Amino acid sequence: MHSLSPITALGGQTPKITTIGSINVSEIDSLALASIATRKGGKTVTEKVLKSMIGSVPAVGKTCSKGSFSGFWMGPDQWMITAPLETHETIADDLVAAVVSKASVTEQTGAWAIFDISGAAMPDVCERLCAVPIREMNVGDVCRTSIHQLGCFVTPMNSGNTLRVVGPRASARSLYHAIEVAAKSVA
Repeated sequence: MHSLSPITALGGQTPKITTIGSINVSEIDSLALASIATRKGGKTVTEKVLKSMIGSVPAVGKTCSKGSFSGFWMGPDQWMITAPLETHETIADDLVAAVVSKASVTEQTGAWAIFDISGAAMPDVCERLCAVPIREMNVGDVCRTSIHQLGCFVTPMNSGNTLRVVGPRASARSLYHAIEVAAKSVA
């Protein structure tokens, strides 16, 4: 019998936390993720499920949250839903049951790497990473962007003091390296 144990996106047994000057970079592996995309004729049901789960339907460039669930806009009629992994590991199955074939749901937990960048110089780090107007963004905003040639989503968190970066797990080390280099440049 194989003895398997889960690893983080960066390959560790525990999430990596790094402090560079006044910047903290934290790997987040405690979230369950599932994407939901409306199918033809399924808009009403999909919106009802989103409102029930996260409070409303995230508009273009926006996030919503309700209780332990949150979600953000990914593209036209597409959203990512997140919740604590410990209590919502079956988030994709729960969504599939709720949308009754009116939307396509994909398990995304193992597909994305998530990093939180916090500290007073966070906007400076963000400006070196990607072309998003971080100083004009507020909590509740999300932007799809490119970081180090990787398609990512960035969203301010915690009163705007933290930037959450969601990028492809297969490129987690490249993404982390880009964040680390940007943080060192402002340290």
